[in-house]
Amino acid sequence: MLAEEKVGEVFKFFAEPSVAAINVSDEIKIGDEIQFLGATTCFKMKVKSMEIEGESVEKVTAGQKVGIKVPERVRPNDEVYRVTE
Repeated sequence: MLAEEKVGEVFKFFAEPSVAAINVSDEIKIGDEIQFLGATTCFKMKVKSMEIEGESVEKVTAGQKVGIKVPERVRPNDEVYRVTE
């Protein structure tokens, strides 16, 4: 059974190059599977890269703001969950 734990919330979407800007509320690291949920948003993806102010990072923790490349459009206030088994 899959469990989900909220790890952040989208505050901005950049169409080019398709990046979600996220206020982080719990640790996210490269390789995590995350899910975006909102009024019209629902998809899962594996985190392949993250940046803070143009610098690549391996993990982020609560209180940080991070950019994550996403395959689909996301919207401000969409919630981000880490998916675990």
